[in-house]
Amino acid sequence: MPVTTASRLLAAALLALALSACAARNQAPVAMGNDDDDAVCQSRGYAQGSPEYVACRKDRDVQRNAATARADRRQRDLGEYMLNHPERP
Repeated sequence: MPVTTASRLLAAALLALALSACAARNQAPVAMGNDDDDAVCQSRGYAQGSPEYVACRKDRDVQRNAATARADRRQRDLGEYMLNHPERP
């Protein structure tokens, strides 16, 4: 394999690695924390499978989804603001 081909492959691999760092879109928002739902609900004294445990898990899912929706909405609003106000950096 010629040196130019190897350097191009290396450059492409480094570019792919750099771009993959931006692909962490589906992480839980920081405000929600990355706690384990099972551990949190059990630490509150709910037995696994009990109605209280199920409600706790559902509440955590609702909170996480709401936090994600808020973050998405803020990002969209910022983008719209930037499009509508190009004079301000």
